Amino acid sequence: MPSIHASASVATEAIGVGASIGEFAVVRDGAKLGDRVTIHPHVVVDGGVLIDDDVEVLPGTFLGRAPRAAGAVAREPSFQRGVSIGAGCAIGANVVVYHDVEIGEDSLLGDGASIRELSRIGSGNVVGRGVTLDRDVRIGDRSRIMDKSHLTGGMRIGNDVFVAAMVVSTNDNSFGRAGYVEEETRGPVVEDGAMVGGGASLLPGVVIGAGAIVGSGAVVTRDVEPGSTVMGVPARPVD
Repeated sequence: MPSIHASASVATEAIGVGASIGEFAVVRDGAKLGDRVTIHPHVVVDGGVLIDDDVEVLPGTFLGRAPRAAGAVAREPSFQRGVSIGAGCAIGANVVVYHDVEIGEDSLLGDGASIRELSRIGSGNVVGRGVTLDRDVRIGDRSRIMDKSHLTGGMRIGNDVFVAAMVVSTNDNSFGRAGYVEEETRGPVVEDGAMVGGGASLLPGVVIGAGAIVGSGAVVTRDVEPGSTVMGVPARPVD
């Protein structure tokens, strides 16, 4: 039988064996919790969120936030309701996961991470504290995105990639002056096994080839060949 605190608001019956829901948590109708899922106090789980077995969600996290646009936003958000979180994941405190997100098994989301709609995260990944994934980011398997990095909309990360802390990426060379133009908005691509050093900046559409290394603080303005190392501003190959 699940353990549900008296102060929790739980509107679903789809709760697995050995699950635990803490004080003042909210689990809405249409959510589904697997076996041995632990929902700590003050977590919100919206309808359509599917949490597989052995997942822990720390306090203050919101799973299934619906994106919304104010008048200052150039693009009206589009998404399908629902979140999928794989077995064995650990979700930190004060994490926000929007609707239309999939997270593979055995992944870690650090405290304060934010995952926007249409994003897909594979298995065995680490998304560090304060990391932000904008709309439609894809991450393969076994990659590490370290603290306070920003993955811009449309960015693609392969398998076994390492992105160090405070890396920034961009997807629009016009700085948004023309409004949102889908075909002119291109996030960087980081291919399998590549490594990006702390504080590096990846400009729109650049491709970091498989196994390449980008030095700390580099500004990458053009594609990086597979297996090569680049450093500097702008980044250039080094021996």
